[in-house]
Amino acid sequence: MKSWIQKTLVISVALLTFGVISPNHIIWENLLDDKADQKSISSHNPDYTYEVEWSDEQPSNFIEDAISQAKELSLQKFGSRIGPVITNEFDTYIFPKIQEAIEFTLLDMDKAALKSLAISENPSGDRSEKIFHIIETATGSDVIRFHVRTDLKPQDGYFFNFHYHTASDQFAKHYKLGDIYWSKNMPPKWLS
Repeated sequence: MKSWIQKTLVISVALLTFGVISPNHIIWENLLDDKADQKSISSHNPDYTYEVEWSDEQPSNFIEDAISQAKELSLQKFGSRIGPVITNEFDTYIFPKIQEAIEFTLLDMDKAALKSLAISENPSGDRSEKIFHIIETATGSDVIRFHVRTDLKPQDGYFFNFHYHTASDQFAKHYKLGDIYWSKNMPPKWLS
């Protein structure tokens, strides 16, 4: 269903109930979108570090595995309260850009450097930005950092701002991946 119709319905419910009932996006997506495909959220294991080993002949396997693990860590970050609401938009608009950023950054690295890469163990909770980092295990230094920040835009509401930082500029610049709208109400904490 068209986005503006869905937004109109959500606003109408909010106005009719004087804000007492907060529209649940899961209900709207299931009622209004016949193609709603909810992804399951992986359980959170804080002691697990993803490491991928590969031979000299298979450098692209690390990149493929890193992309797969990036998806899993992103879903863990969203948790069971945020995940079902934003997963479809994330899969459609944000994750392809994450994949592109990983490929762009890692394809420029030599095979020896790729051998010592790993994905950070777990996304941060509460209000912290970290989704995952790709790190150089020998030195412990980050190569690329993927983050999501909660922004409040006056008059519009809360948005999730997805971005990344790279070691090439000492993590100073934000490389924007995109925004996903939440609602006028403050979103729950990450991992909840």
